[in-house]
Amino acid sequence: MKYAIVIPDGCADEAQPALQGKTPLEAANTPNMDRLAQMGMVGRANNVPAQLTPASDVATLSLFGYDPLEVYTGRAPLETAAMGIRLGPEDWAIRCNLVFVEDGRMRDFTAGHIDNDTGKQLIEALQNSLAGPAMLSVPEAVRKRLEFYPGVSYRNILVYRGDGGATFDATTKTQPPHDIPDQAIDGFLPKGSGSELLRNLMEFSREVFRDHPANKSRIQAGKKPATQVWLWGQGKAPVLKPFADRFGKRAAIISAVDLVRGVGVLLGWKRIDVPGATGYLDTDYAAKGKAAVAALAEHDLVCVHVEAPDEASHEGRLDAKITALEEIDRHIVGPLLEALPRYGKWRMLVEPDHRTPLRTRAHAHGEVPFVWAGTGIDPGGFGSYSEIVAEKSKLVFDPGHRLMQQFLA
Repeated sequence: MKYAIVIPDGCADEAQPALQGKTPLEAANTPNMDRLAQMGMVGRANNVPAQLTPASDVATLSLFGYDPLEVYTGRAPLETAAMGIRLGPEDWAIRCNLVFVEDGRMRDFTAGHIDNDTGKQLIEALQNSLAGPAMLSVPEAVRKRLEFYPGVSYRNILVYRGDGGATFDATTKTQPPHDIPDQAIDGFLPKGSGSELLRNLMEFSREVFRDHPANKSRIQAGKKPATQVWLWGQGKAPVLKPFADRFGKRAAIISAVDLVRGVGVLLGWKRIDVPGATGYLDTDYAAKGKAAVAALAEHDLVCVHVEAPDEASHEGRLDAKITALEEIDRHIVGPLLEALPRYGKWRMLVEPDHRTPLRTRAHAHGEVPFVWAGTGIDPGGFGSYSEIVAEKSKLVFDPGHRLMQQFLA
């Protein structure tokens, strides 16, 4: 049996007045997803427990069949796995966004989707400046435990090498910057244990970045500079039972986002990096689709994650979200739906991880629609795939982590 999963990140949304009451998924031209619905079943899943923050870290673990209430430790540790950063039992990983803050407000949590090279220069400058006089307010013993790692674009990592002390703990509270668009940042700064250190580092980064040549070049080019780092998503290394041991399937993950790749790596999946996959709206959808079809030959399960719909929602761009969904349908769902039957027995699942409404431009709790079809799944009489169609279905997984076992059954 061959399995394929496609994750259109954050595609679940609300009815849009500009679309005469349709959701972006309803309005988009998605003949292949609709064909899956006609062949199989549409349903709903709740991937984010009410007590956890709605985000891809929690939702992806749930979608892959793991109860986040049991295994989730934080977002950043999942990303370190994809970056090849090893965490000791006392180490803490912290997500480090390059952001554009203007007049005290979070104007862009991506710093204008800053390029990799510029981001690397800024992160390295921050690391090299830790020994300077401007950081004398932080003890030298603490500074020596801080390691900044450049990642992809605005997504970077800070590691605190712990010594068994309680620098961070369950009281440490941080806020994802993508959930506070255009809002004043003062009310969302870190709180609890270790928050003073995080605030100091965020403030210190402003001084390091203010006159950095890389930022000056961006400003001269009419681009947004990275005005500071934003620290959030802290956690220790999680312990996850390998997917093959739990479900008996060899899997591969295709994604441009370290968070999702990191979850796959921790589960023992093969990471497949695709040239042209950017984690943004300009990603190469066709290249990801071709890579997924090719990966079916050597793996029981292939998962393709596409960040673009989520990015469109964060930017409040209805047109871009519809376009992203249509590209996913044409270049990823379509080729996989054509290739899977060649292997005889097969199943396919399309499911967003969480909701990201255009209205709020932030992640949200709530059920997401899914569609699956293939061997052993009888048609349920559905004509298309959307939130509205899923609302009429009696097929519901709450909690959402139970869906994977049924999909693979």
